[in-house]
Amino acid sequence: MSEDVHQQAERLIAVARVEGISSAEREWLEGHLESCARCDEHATALERAVGALRTVSIPLDPALVRATQFRVRLRAQELREEKSRMRGLWISCALSWVLGALSAPLLWWGFQWVGRHMVLPDLAWQTAFVLWWVMPAAAVAAVLAGLRERASSENRFLGSPRR
Repeated sequence: MSEDVHQQAERLIAVARVEGISSAEREWLEGHLESCARCDEHATALERAVGALRTVSIPLDPALVRATQFRVRLRAQELREEKSRMRGLWISCALSWVLGALSAPLLWWGFQWVGRHMVLPDLAWQTAFVLWWVMPAAAVAAVLAGLRERASSENRFLGSPRR
């Protein structure tokens, strides 16, 4: 057998322990383990190592436990606050869309009226109408992207994992 097949089997053995694998991959792996003693020994050794690690008891400093619990609670509170802020954002977006849809015909008429009285080409006042709707959304998108990038760079700076 080629080394690629063995490497694939070893990768699937590890992934199966951590993330899980599809049923097709599991069937292939089981078939390979039945026919390959080397990979079967690798899987057995990995199972024994994981089992041994689960029996190891590590004494922890109570101060470390309290600090970890505090940080977990703090992070949970931050996530609740973020969810609350996002709910407000979604409500305001929905309200904006409803009001925009209701006012669009009136605004179209206003732009058309200004365009006719200023003797502007139709394309000019129609472009202004489109920009009237696009620019605020583009500005909000740019601000949100900047906030997300700032939060991402702060997480990298602090060594926090990326969500």
